[in-house]
Amino acid sequence: MTDNPTTPGHPQHVVSIDQGLALKAAAERLESEFGDTFDAETIDRFLYAAHAHFAHHASVPNFLPLLAERFAQQQLRALARVEGKHHDGKPTVLFLCTHNAGRSQMAAAFFAELAGEDAVAWSGGSDPSDQVNPAVVQAMSERGIDISHEYPKPFTDEIVQAADVVITMGCGDTCPVIPGRRYEEWTFDDPAGRDVDAVRPIRDAIESEYAVC
Repeated sequence: MTDNPTTPGHPQHVVSIDQGLALKAAAERLESEFGDTFDAETIDRFLYAAHAHFAHHASVPNFLPLLAERFAQQQLRALARVEGKHHDGKPTVLFLCTHNAGRSQMAAAFFAELAGEDAVAWSGGSDPSDQVNPAVVQAMSERGIDISHEYPKPFTDEIVQAADVVITMGCGDTCPVIPGRRYEEWTFDDPAGRDVDAVRPIRDAIESEYAVC
């Protein structure tokens, strides 16, 4: 019987054969995008580290390789920007809260809707939840914005350094402070544990923030 493989750099993190094949395919896609910028070892390191992180939280293992690929892609884009290897000229705004399951997800979604292709919205949390709050997903769908495909994720040094503006939303002392970045603090109630009726006023307050920006 063949033992399940471990992820590179994470010898204690065991993956199934199916997961291993999916991660190999993800690595190939990332290498096709970033192969001219980073070597395969760097790409694999970000991918498998992301997989190891989400493996501790994911309730549906089949989605793990996709989540890992998406997060690794974001980190690699951020690292390329930080190292001056690629910059598309688009301003990047990073929204941070504690769980990245409510406030920061809504704020990033509204920003992306308004900015279109002219800017980039990222979000993250100091202590990411297992999933985006379903009441938040429903409340945003009422505004015609689908965030059902989003997922809570941590922020990393590369992502914070690559952002032009960092908007914090209740993560307190755990929010990173990088010199040279523009910071704003937005104060809204935390929608964690609330139903959609209670989330709607928070959503509306976040949306109204853009009317005065």
